[in-house]
Amino acid sequence: MNSFFHQLFFSGEFLALLSAILWAEAIILFRLSGKTIHPLSLNLTKNTISLLFVGLTMAFLGKELFLAVPWPTYGLFLLSGIIGLGLSDTLLFVSLNRLGATRLAIINCSYSPFIIILSVIFLGERLSLLQGAGVILILISVWILSSGEKIKPSSRQNVFWGILIGLTAMMSQAVSIVMIKPALNQLPLLWSTQLRTAGGIIFLGLVFLFHPQRNNILKPVFRPSSWKYILPASFLGSYLAIIAWLGGMKYTLVSVAAVINQTSIIFIFIFGIIFLKEKVKGAYLVAFFIGLIGLGLVTFF
Repeated sequence: MNSFFHQLFFSGEFLALLSAILWAEAIILFRLSGKTIHPLSLNLTKNTISLLFVGLTMAFLGKELFLAVPWPTYGLFLLSGIIGLGLSDTLLFVSLNRLGATRLAIINCSYSPFIIILSVIFLGERLSLLQGAGVILILISVWILSSGEKIKPSSRQNVFWGILIGLTAMMSQAVSIVMIKPALNQLPLLWSTQLRTAGGIIFLGLVFLFHPQRNNILKPVFRPSSWKYILPASFLGSYLAIIAWLGGMKYTLVSVAAVINQTSIIFIFIFGIIFLKEKVKGAYLVAFFIGLIGLGLVTFF
């Protein structure tokens, strides 16, 4: 029995799947947190909790907080964090508030195409014909999402901006990863994670420094009731999910782990229906499955 659990928890496939489930659960909790907490405050709190737990983990494992690498490398990873964990995650929470978890799951399908397109442009990687078809299918799914339901003009405008903001979040997240991809292969992932998280905190700190409503925006974070969702969401999504993701990358092929990680889209969609009671129209289901097919083509081919 002990041997079974040992093999299970050191299985890359299991850890990659666990990471996907944890992130999906975190998205649901972030959605609940977003009902009372501003996206800027939510992101700052999430990143601060993440940095604390990652730092404690590195200290426990005896990992160095500072590496002897060139200062431009530090700057590159801080900039990646500013874009990916500062700007992108804030936009993600704004989009989540406007669209809900189930519709955001469809938008999340665009992440892989953005990664591939940027890799083709900046890293010299090639886009296959089937991957190109997958990108087109994902674009079709987003179009269906934006136009497939008869709603009031005010609500349609809210959905439109939610989609646009969500796509911008996915694109900026992709930029933040592609820009460090060559250096990331040579550096410890925990170190990279803590530096990127620090970059996100620096960005948000500067935003709050000049934000005229910073006191009102931050006030809800200090209410004890707010931590009911934000603490477990940050712990699950910004700490445990990252550790499981790293384990998946370590104990199985990176390509296999990456594919399994993409199942978070399915879990977000399902959890949004079950736990948030979000209504799913026929058009959403069509968009979701077209997006999944497109994602499959982009990922496997």
